[in-house]
Amino acid sequence: MGSSLLPSTAFSMAIFFAVCAFLCVFPEPALAKHARVTRHYKFNIKSQNVKRLCQTKSIVTVNGQFPGPRIIAREGDRLVIKVVNRVQHNLTLHWHGIRQLRSGWADGPAYITQCPIQTGQSYVYNFTITGQRGTLWWHAHISWLRATVYGPIVILPKRHIPYPFPQPFQEVPIIFGEWWKADTEAVISQALQTGSGPNVSDAYTINGLPGPLYNCSAKDTYKLKVKPGRTYLLRLINAALDNELFFSIANHTVTVVEADAVYIKPFKIQTVLITPGQTTNVLLRTKFKSPKATFVMAARPYVTGPAAFDNSTTTGLLEYETSSVKANKNKKKLPLLKPVLPKLNDTLFSMNYNKKIRSLANAKFPANVPKAVNKNFFFTVGLGVSTCSKKQTCQGPNNTRVVAAVNNVTFVQPNTALLQAHFFNQSKGVYTTDFPANPPFKFNYTGTPPSNIAVSSGTKVVVLPFNTSVELVLQDTSIIGAESHPLHLHGFNFFVVGFGSGNFDPKNDPKKYNLVDPAERNTVGVPSGGWVAIRFLADNPGVWFMHCHLEVHTSWGLKMAWVVLDGKRRNQKLLPPPSDLPKC
Repeated sequence: MGSSLLPSTAFSMAIFFAVCAFLCVFPEPALAKHARVTRHYKFNIKSQNVKRLCQTKSIVTVNGQFPGPRIIAREGDRLVIKVVNRVQHNLTLHWHGIRQLRSGWADGPAYITQCPIQTGQSYVYNFTITGQRGTLWWHAHISWLRATVYGPIVILPKRHIPYPFPQPFQEVPIIFGEWWKADTEAVISQALQTGSGPNVSDAYTINGLPGPLYNCSAKDTYKLKVKPGRTYLLRLINAALDNELFFSIANHTVTVVEADAVYIKPFKIQTVLITPGQTTNVLLRTKFKSPKATFVMAARPYVTGPAAFDNSTTTGLLEYETSSVKANKNKKKLPLLKPVLPKLNDTLFSMNYNKKIRSLANAKFPANVPKAVNKNFFFTVGLGVSTCSKKQTCQGPNNTRVVAAVNNVTFVQPNTALLQAHFFNQSKGVYTTDFPANPPFKFNYTGTPPSNIAVSSGTKVVVLPFNTSVELVLQDTSIIGAESHPLHLHGFNFFVVGFGSGNFDPKNDPKKYNLVDPAERNTVGVPSGGWVAIRFLADNPGVWFMHCHLEVHTSWGLKMAWVVLDGKRRNQKLLPPPSDLPKC
């Protein structure tokens, strides 16, 4: 009987291979439409001399580029990025906003999901982009190296799937950064030794260029050349270390269509507010006829805290294309129009701006807000003081230094990666699972601070069973000074269900939650002197960092981690580590 089937089997196989060969040459549209592509990148971490603000300095870069190379992929693609460290600093890279479903080994924060890549060593970051499209970004995630090690991630929709807004004529990444004349590693090292605030930056930048308001920088000005009557998609990324930024283009209105790689209900505005870590896509519709003017694009800080800050403005130019004859004739005559930006401390603008950001919440792009909550957490975020060791001379009263904390715990960085300790059941001596779900004591969080502002320290985590539905209220405090804190959660998007000023009212504020179309983000600004409530589903096993994206506050300890346990099913478990995972 078996032999009688052989001819038909052989014939079937012949047909199968013929069909495969045909599809390889002439891919069927329905199959090609959502085909997953593996995209390979090679990132060489190397030093590069760069001149800004009248002086040349050596900076850490990827492939000698500043800002770093652009990663382009489609939703569903797999990225394989080989990172080779050719500098003297240990280093990791983080793919900010990528969910990293079951691939936490590729997330990147040093000593959280991996040990750093040491000098002369390499590591391959291997992950798939699942259910995400839009603008994200990558950056170094150790010490302050992200000051120059950063670049955009552009995730296009799957093939033949349009944007839910007008197709742009051109797409342009615009990355805001901060520039120090000094070595940023020396800046934060000195601050941690003395226990005081670090020296502020010397300039802000647009795509690595400071613009003409700074010394020696007229030639270092970003110029965006546009055609009249066209729509441009500007992919805005705030890669600055320590400052939220206002951004505006003179005499132009933009339409905000996406925040943190999630489509939103479009709204028009003249000024965008963007915290470190956040991304925002806006549509710029140029004027129908070429105006006889050049338009300034400007970004400057939104400041709420008591610390010193870089009170300067970076500018670029929006230039309309005209015929070469007209351009030569009118080049010197074109007036320069400047935008009007909000006041430095305009918290009302911040509140009103963030109220406008709402999910599409439609059939194609639903807002899957957890309606029922399994676990509630209330975290205070802010500053405090810690006593320095006797060997250390600190500048605070009674030899204290400024620190930052979550629920009065300032995070102590471990010597080995938390994810490794968790996966191999070797947590003893690395971390404890007693991170407090509430502050150790209640006080008037945004009023007069308590007399004792000392904090405790430790490497503490919260453990969550798989698929736990979490509500987290983040409350700013007035200790040392109220301040806006952009909190970033790795491994998840979350829904911003409510926010307000003053102290959170657990009885009345939840009644005002938006559970229909709240913003879905990976980084949210905790309002200065206020609170924000977020919800997320813990459906991603691993260890996930949560920290303030003001780098100074991260250095001071405003960070913690969530350990999400494996689920019961095979596809709910963390994958084992890759063989080239760096060792500590």
